[in-house]
Amino acid sequence: MSFQFDQIIDRRQSNSIKWKRYQPDVLPMWVADMDFHSPEPIRAALMRAVEHGIFGYEAPSKALEETVVNRMKQLYGWEISVESIVTITGLVSGFFAAANTLCQPGEGYLIQPPVYMPFNEMQRHLGSIRQEAKLAQTTQNGIVRYEIDWDAFESAFEQDGSTTRMFLLCNPHNPTGAVYTPAELTRMAETCARHNAIIVSDEIHSELLLGNSKHTTLATLDPEIARHTITLISPSKTFNIAGLFCGFAIIPNPELRKRYKRAIERMTLHVSSLSLVAAEAAFSGACDEWLTDLRSYLTGNRDFLVNYVQKNLPGINISIPDATYLAWLDCNALNLPGGPQKFFLEQAKVAFNEGEAFGPGGEGFVRLNFGTPQATLLEGLDRMKKALETR
Repeated sequence: MSFQFDQIIDRRQSNSIKWKRYQPDVLPMWVADMDFHSPEPIRAALMRAVEHGIFGYEAPSKALEETVVNRMKQLYGWEISVESIVTITGLVSGFFAAANTLCQPGEGYLIQPPVYMPFNEMQRHLGSIRQEAKLAQTTQNGIVRYEIDWDAFESAFEQDGSTTRMFLLCNPHNPTGAVYTPAELTRMAETCARHNAIIVSDEIHSELLLGNSKHTTLATLDPEIARHTITLISPSKTFNIAGLFCGFAIIPNPELRKRYKRAIERMTLHVSSLSLVAAEAAFSGACDEWLTDLRSYLTGNRDFLVNYVQKNLPGINISIPDATYLAWLDCNALNLPGGPQKFFLEQAKVAFNEGEAFGPGGEGFVRLNFGTPQATLLEGLDRMKKALETR
C-alpha cells in the first residue's frame, strides 16, 4: 500500500498551535507534530467511538494493557506484566510525576543538555535542583555530533551539594537525534546505581527510527536495571496523535510503582476516553505498514535536508539524526542579528524552535521539524537560503 506523505494538508483551518502561533505568511517548522494524516486504523477506531455517541468516564481496558504488553515483547523482546503499566496523560506529565515521586524540594535531578525543553523546567515548577552533564559536541565537515562526556556525567551527581534522586534520560535524544548504544546505556545505568539514582527513561521517539538505526530499551538490559527504571512510552509522536495525550509508564518494581501511582493520583491525571481508543489502535500492529513507510519517507527527508544544508546554506552545521523527525542546526558561525530563530522568523518567514530553550549548549542553534511533505520542507529551506543571500 502507498501512503500519501507528499499530500499537502491545510491545517490553518484547524486549531493547531503549530499553524496558529505565527502569522499566516510564516511557515511553521517548529513544534514536534507532523503534517501527515494519522494512520487509517486509528481514525477508524475513533470514528466508531464517536458514532457510539456516549463519552463517559473510562478506565484503561485490559485489552489496551495487553496491547502494550504485546508491543513491548514484539519490539524489544521485553516481557512485562499488565500490572507494571501505569496509563498517563503524556510523557511530560509522566516525568513530572516521577519527579514528584522521587525528589523532595532541594534534591537533584540529572539531565544531559542540550535536551528537550521541559527537562530544563522542572526545578522552576517543583523546587528540585537541576544537575547537568552536558553532552560533548564535535563538528566535522559541517556535521554536528554528540557524545556522552563520561567525566561530566560522573561528576554531575550530587552537584551543588544536592543528592541526585533521578536521572532523566532522553533516548532517542531530542534534539540531537542520537540513539544510545547498549554499552552506553549500561554504563549510565551502572553509574546511576552507584549513586542510588532512579532512571526515568523518556523513550517517546523509540519507534521513529531512521535508516538502519536500532533502539534499545534501557530496562531490557538487566532485571536489576529494570527494577530501578521508570520507562515512559507513548504512540503520540510515532503515529501523530500527540494532541490526544496518552502514554504509559512501565514500572516493574512494585514499591516504586505504588509510589508513582500515588503521585499520579495527587496530580489528578485522568486520560481521556478517546485517547485510550487511539492508543490501542496505534499499538495493535494494524498501523505498522504505515509506520514502515513513514520511516522511509522521514529518512528521505532527513537525507534531503542534510544535503541541501551542506550545498546551499554555508555557515550552518547540522546533525544527522538516527531517530525522530527533528534536526539540530548550528548557526553560530553566521552571527545572525538577534539570533537565528529571530532572524529566520523575521527575514525568511520560517519558524523554528529556539536553541537556547534546550539548555546549555543550545545557544546559536535552532531545531527544525522535517516531519512534513518534502515540498514544504523544500519551501522552508529555499526561504532560508534567500534570507541568507540577501541579508
